[in-house]
Amino acid sequence: MIFKALLAILSVVFAGSILAGCSSGNKQSAQPAAQPAANQEVTVKVGAAVVPHAEILNFIKPKLKQEGINLEVVVLDDEAQLNPALQSKQIDANYFQHVPYYESVAKEKGYNFTVAAKVHVEPIGFYSQKIKSKDELKDGATIAIPNNPSNEFRALVLLQANGLLKLKDGVANFSATPRDIADNPKKLKFVEVDSAQLTRSLPDVDGAIINTNFVLEAKIDPQSALFREDANSPYANDLFVRTGDENRPEIKKIAEILTSPDVKKFIQDKYGVAVVPAF
Repeated sequence: MIFKALLAILSVVFAGSILAGCSSGNKQSAQPAAQPAANQEVTVKVGAAVVPHAEILNFIKPKLKQEGINLEVVVLDDEAQLNPALQSKQIDANYFQHVPYYESVAKEKGYNFTVAAKVHVEPIGFYSQKIKSKDELKDGATIAIPNNPSNEFRALVLLQANGLLKLKDGVANFSATPRDIADNPKKLKFVEVDSAQLTRSLPDVDGAIINTNFVLEAKIDPQSALFREDANSPYANDLFVRTGDENRPEIKKIAEILTSPDVKKFIQDKYGVAVVPAF
């Protein structure tokens, strides 16, 4: 009896050891299964203008892929919808605008965005199909300028820098219209046009001040500008995110690669004077 009881006890202990061993083995095998989830690729949607913004973003996609980030570039027919898309979380970031433009619309629209990276400047320029130099501008000539506040001010400042007009003193808040001109010796006439339509207006006016991205889209040689901003323009195009998201690891990585030496070389080689790195 004693011998049978001892065998029973040993059987229970042995069985418990086997079960414990199985339990321990299950825990060890579960650990590797959880690992892939931690390394799962993250998708980030960035809204962008077609040229050069989307082209620059597409250039960095392979590098981001190596970092576990799937960059999805979103191009909308109407660039004005890129801020609402960011506000409503349809996209994670946008890359098409400069700070003066953002500030001109942010308060009215209730946007709360932050610059995650300062990337490039597109020097705005004066283009014409009718004259070859600014000295050929006749009295009463008609000039088309952008109709949004920040770029309209920018166009007028460019004309002022080239001695064609003088703005009223104190106009320095990135918001001005032809009504703010104090001196217009050539009595130039101005037509306010949607920025995206300025290239189409060229046959109908004596000249137009056009953002470089629209010049590139229209296949116009940016070297043909009669005059343009220099590289010190305050109108750098930035990567914007909702405030707080600038600290997300994937956003920080995109900002880092977007302002890398490789991207600087890509911009310089592909666009020349039309697009200037701002970093």
